[in-house]
Amino acid sequence: MKAQVQTTEIIQAYQRPLAFYTLATMIPWGLWFISGHISHLSPYSHEMKWITSILSFTGLLAPVLIAFWFILPNKTLREDFMRRFFNFKTLKPQYLLITVFLMLVSILAAQAISLLFGYPADQFQLRGSFSFSSGIFPVWVLLLLAPLLEELAWHSYGTDCLRSRFNLFTASVLFAFFWSLWHFPLSFIKDYYHSNLVESGLIYSVNFVVSLVPFVLIMNWLYYKTNRNMLLPIVFHISAGFFNEIFSTHPMSKVIQTGLLLVLSAFLVLTNRSLFFNRIFNPSTIN
Repeated sequence: MKAQVQTTEIIQAYQRPLAFYTLATMIPWGLWFISGHISHLSPYSHEMKWITSILSFTGLLAPVLIAFWFILPNKTLREDFMRRFFNFKTLKPQYLLITVFLMLVSILAAQAISLLFGYPADQFQLRGSFSFSSGIFPVWVLLLLAPLLEELAWHSYGTDCLRSRFNLFTASVLFAFFWSLWHFPLSFIKDYYHSNLVESGLIYSVNFVVSLVPFVLIMNWLYYKTNRNMLLPIVFHISAGFFNEIFSTHPMSKVIQTGLLLVLSAFLVLTNRSLFFNRIFNPSTIN
């Protein structure tokens, strides 16, 4: 209980949300808009591909460096980071299973439901290639590295600095809104996932934005239920990218998946009101 009380106090030490989110938006945006411009130049040389990829990766890395810039000078935050990142004691089996398999179950269920509306059964086949490009980096590397780097930023500093000011529900919705804006410049980088998403149709772009709300709510539920264990958001984010990429999923099935996750996240919010709506973190919500 003492450690949980200390957790309540430590969350209040994450006090610079405006500075963090301003820097974590502006720096990647600048790099990604330049990258997007270069990616559409013709002729698009191999050297330009390298420049585009390096700029894109640097934009991805920037929020992590910003988070560490805020954390490292503060002994309390440094110790808190180490405790949360190398924390295996709160990895309870039920939360670990949900972390690893929820996105697999949800996409398979969505594909099964889509069959009722006439969408093809070959969605269940493994995809022979990836649906997007990642420049000079292999796509499978990006599927692992991007979630790792993002969550090292969002759940080392970003989530708790919002939680120090708002209840968990508000903090999660605000972050989902920020996250959708944060991804925006990626839609201008030729052949990248978000660029292909825009070309596939408005409904699928809107679905990506909407899907972030239940995704963040579920991820933060896992995060706080395990006393802010950083490993679970990392694994959950990796599993989402991996399982939504390996099958020949019709884009409409991802819309259905968003609907399923919205229902699940609403259930979690309604059955965990203290966790989501208490202004101050309540240790009794951990179990």
